[in-house]
Amino acid sequence: MSVSSRALGAILQIRQEDGSSDAAAPSGFSVTVDCDTGNEYDGRMGLRISSIFVILVGSLLGALLPVVLARGTKMKVNGTAFFVAKYFGSGVIIGTAFMHLLSPAFDALKSPCLPDGPINSYDWAAGICLMTVFVMFTIELVASRFDFFGHDHSDAKAIDPSLHVLKGNQETPPPDLEAGMRGKENGTGGVNLPTDVSYPPGGEDHLGHQREHSDDDSFSAFAQQMTALFILEFGVVFHSIFIGLTLAVAGDEFTVLYIVLVFHQTFEGLGLGSRLATAQWPASKAWMPYVLACGYAISTPVAIAIGLGVRSTLEPGNPNTLIINGVFDSISAGILIYTGLVELLAHEFMFNTYMRDAGLKVQLSALGCVALGCGLMAVLAKWA
Repeated sequence: MSVSSRALGAILQIRQEDGSSDAAAPSGFSVTVDCDTGNEYDGRMGLRISSIFVILVGSLLGALLPVVLARGTKMKVNGTAFFVAKYFGSGVIIGTAFMHLLSPAFDALKSPCLPDGPINSYDWAAGICLMTVFVMFTIELVASRFDFFGHDHSDAKAIDPSLHVLKGNQETPPPDLEAGMRGKENGTGGVNLPTDVSYPPGGEDHLGHQREHSDDDSFSAFAQQMTALFILEFGVVFHSIFIGLTLAVAGDEFTVLYIVLVFHQTFEGLGLGSRLATAQWPASKAWMPYVLACGYAISTPVAIAIGLGVRSTLEPGNPNTLIINGVFDSISAGILIYTGLVELLAHEFMFNTYMRDAGLKVQLSALGCVALGCGLMAVLAKWA
């Protein structure tokens, strides 16, 4: 065998050995998934107890302050400030739905720590969210046809300081539809034209109701408004309970999570409180917005206290816990997505007579406040 042949054989052998070692490398590569079902509680009990009171104060300020300022008789709130708070809060609710509820629901229900079974074979987070949206619409539809809230709201009055901003920037005055109808009935109407020119026909913002209606329409609108508010309350309270439990047993990330949740709960409370403040509440139910605001405010602090009490047995990574969190996050996401997009955005921008007749500058300002609320919650989602 010639020298060149031996040299070529040696080169080929070296290449084969390199190829075999390269091929063997992937076979030795593995991914380890840490499915520790315990929690990361690491002490700092004093700081954790302080979070109960700090978050309580922040939540109360966000949820209760708009109600007190708007409905209190001894205080006069600035219309522009309430305008910003109202639409900023709407953006917070929408951002919370997608970034703080739906995204964690996908993570929980697609976790590699879940056992093989039906839960892994379908995108249950999206499916449950979709079913919840449909159920929310069905509930509102049924509530608008049946009297679940009684007929004792003839003295109900909506209070919305932000309307001063809308009314002061109207390009054309909103049509007085009922006056046109009365003129037609009395024979004073000169032209036989349709009197309802709202969009959609007969539509109105029932979370900020300002028109007079016939009795049946009034009962229906009141029922829709109450249903929407209680659904919104349900969604944010359930979300607040789970994040409180998470904060109670958080580990190294506790300090960052603590700071972020103070802002998170304050801004989310602002979104809820601004809606409670501007809704129609009859005199007999004047206490209701204060109770609902306080119910939201105490939800996270109570959950933190419970989490600290059961810290030795609370297992966030347990498959059952992951499934429960994922399911309830999906339900809450569906509630807030429906409420945010339909009850808040659609009714405020498209079905609200005052908003439609306001100038473009006011409309873009309101939309900018919504975008700011969404963006802020999207940024906070990086940490919580």
